[in-house]
Amino acid sequence: MAASTSAKRGSTKPFELDATDRAIVNALMDDARQSLREIAKKVGVSVATVMHRLRELEHSGIINRYTLDLDYEKLGFDVQVIIQLIVSKGKLFEVEKRIASHANVSAVYDVTGGHDVLVIAKFPTRRSMDSFLKNIQTYDFVERTETKLILNVVKESPVRI
Repeated sequence: MAASTSAKRGSTKPFELDATDRAIVNALMDDARQSLREIAKKVGVSVATVMHRLRELEHSGIINRYTLDLDYEKLGFDVQVIIQLIVSKGKLFEVEKRIASHANVSAVYDVTGGHDVLVIAKFPTRRSMDSFLKNIQTYDFVERTETKLILNVVKESPVRI
C-alpha cells in the first residue's frame, strides 16, 4: 500500500510501506544528506515522487528526524554503559523522564524482566560515569541499579526495512 493511503500517526493500524517507500527509506539510511535527485535515481522514480513520499513519511511519523551517526570514541566518549534500574511502583515515568534529561544519556527504555528501566549512556571518563551513577542512586524511588560496561560495539545501526 502506498504511503499516501496508509494509516496515519495515532492510528491503531500500522503504517504500510510499499516497495518504493522502503527503497526511499533504505536510501536515506545509507546517506540522509543525499539529494532528492540522487534518491530518485537510486530508487528509479521521479524527484516529485520522492518528495511526495518523503512528505507523507514525515507526516505519518515514520520519519521523525534526520540525524548524524557519530563516532563517540573519536570524540572522547570512551566509557559506554548499560544501566539497569529497579524503580518503586508508580514512579517509573518520573524517574525515566529525569534520567532521560541528562546529556550523557542516549536511550531510556521500559523493559520486562528483573529490572524496570534500561539506560544507555556515554561518558568521557570513568569518573564522570561514577558521578552520574552516584547521582541517580540518590533519586527518590530508585531502589537499585546494575551497570554493565560496554567493552566493544560489534554492531550499532538502524534496522533496514
